[in-house]
Amino acid sequence: MPSVLAPETAPESILMRARRLGLVTSRLPALDQGGEALQLAPVAVEDLLLRPSAKIDYGRLESFVRGTSAVVTGGGGSIGAEICERLVAFGVARLLVIENSEPALHAVIEALATRKPGASIDGRIADIRDRERIMRLVKEFKPDILFHAAALKHVPLLERDWDEGVKTNVFGSVNVADAALAAGARAMVMISTDKAIEPISVLGATKRFAEMYCQALDAEMAWRAPAPDGGSASRAPMRLIAVRFGNVLASNGSVVPKFKAQIEAGGPVTVTHPDMVRYFMTIREACDLVVTAASHALGPSRSDVAVYVLNMGQPVKIVDLAERIIRLSGLEPGRDIEIVFTGVRPGERLHEILFAREEPVSEIGVSGVVAARPVAPSLETMRAWLGELEQALRREERGSIYRVLRDAVPDFRKEAV
Repeated sequence: MPSVLAPETAPESILMRARRLGLVTSRLPALDQGGEALQLAPVAVEDLLLRPSAKIDYGRLESFVRGTSAVVTGGGGSIGAEICERLVAFGVARLLVIENSEPALHAVIEALATRKPGASIDGRIADIRDRERIMRLVKEFKPDILFHAAALKHVPLLERDWDEGVKTNVFGSVNVADAALAAGARAMVMISTDKAIEPISVLGATKRFAEMYCQALDAEMAWRAPAPDGGSASRAPMRLIAVRFGNVLASNGSVVPKFKAQIEAGGPVTVTHPDMVRYFMTIREACDLVVTAASHALGPSRSDVAVYVLNMGQPVKIVDLAERIIRLSGLEPGRDIEIVFTGVRPGERLHEILFAREEPVSEIGVSGVVAARPVAPSLETMRAWLGELEQALRREERGSIYRVLRDAVPDFRKEAV
C-alpha cells in the first residue's frame, strides 16, 4: 500500500528481505493519483523518494486540461513523455508530440495509444533549431498551451560542445516561444533547471538565457494587453513561464538507472564526490507540478510571476542514494558492491541552489510551487544579445559566446579555455 512506502516506515527492510527470497514486490497506486489505473505496479526506487511528495490538486489539473489542445516539444524524453501521459490522463482533447529522435517519438506515441485515450494524438519529427519547421507545425496545430521540454542537458557534454548547447537551449527555445506566440497559444511553459541559478555551466547559463527571453516576451505581452474595459471580446495576453526543478529520479541520464546498471554488472558504483548533494523528485510529481504552475499562470487574475520553482524538499547526498539502491538490490555496500569516487566533472558543483541571492521569492498559495522574480532585461536587449550570439556562433568564437552569456547572466563567470 502507498502508506507502507513512506520514508518514515523504512520500507527497505521488507524490500531487501523480499529480494533475498526471490519475491517480486508490487504496489497499489494511491486513490488520488489523477487517472492512474487501479492495478498493481512494480516497486521502483522512485517510490522510495527521500522526501514527502507534494499534495497535488488533481481536480484542479483535470479542469484546467480537459478539452484543450497542447503541444509538447521533446515529447520523447523522460520529462516530455510524462507530460504527454499526464495531459492524456487529465483529458486533453488534442495533443501534438514534437521530437527529433524517431525511435523516441515512436515509443511515446505507442505508449500513449495503449492508454486508449480519448484524445487525438499526433507525432511529428522536428528539431527545435529548425525555426521554419517549428513555426509551421505549431501554427498549423494552433495549441492552447505549449510545453517546451526539448533541451540538451548533460552538463559535462555541454562544457565540451558548448556551441550545440547555445543552438538548442537558446535559439531552439526562442524558436518555440515565437512559434507559440505566432500560433495564438494561451501559454508556453518552458522546462528549466535549478542549474540556471547562479550558473557555473553552459547548461545553466543557456537555460537562464532562455528563461530571460521568455520573461521579456511575457512582460511585452502584458504591456500590450487590452484595457480592462476592452469588452468581452478582448483576449487575455499570452503567458510565457519557466518552471525550474532539480534532478528527476529514473529519468534518462540520471544516476538511478546508472547505479542499477552498475549493480547488475557487479559494481563498482561510481559517485563523483562524497559530498555531492542534489535535489530529487519523481517524474510524476515534477510533471504534475509543472501543469499546476501553468494553471496558476493562466488563473483568473494575471500574475506577474514568470518563473516558478518546484519545492524540492531536502537535498540528498548522492553517496547515500547509491547505498540505498545497493541495499534495495539485496546487497551490502562495501561488501557486495564497492562505491568508488571518480572526481567532480566539468561544470558541476557540489551543492545546487534553488534561488539566487538577489532573487525575490514568494508563496503563491499552491502546494509544492513557489514563485521567483528574477530581474529580466527588456525584449529589445535580449534580441540584441541574440544577434551577437548568432554572429559568434557563425564565427565559432567561443570567447565571444561566453562574453555575451556573462553580460546577460552576470552570475555566470566562466571563461573560455
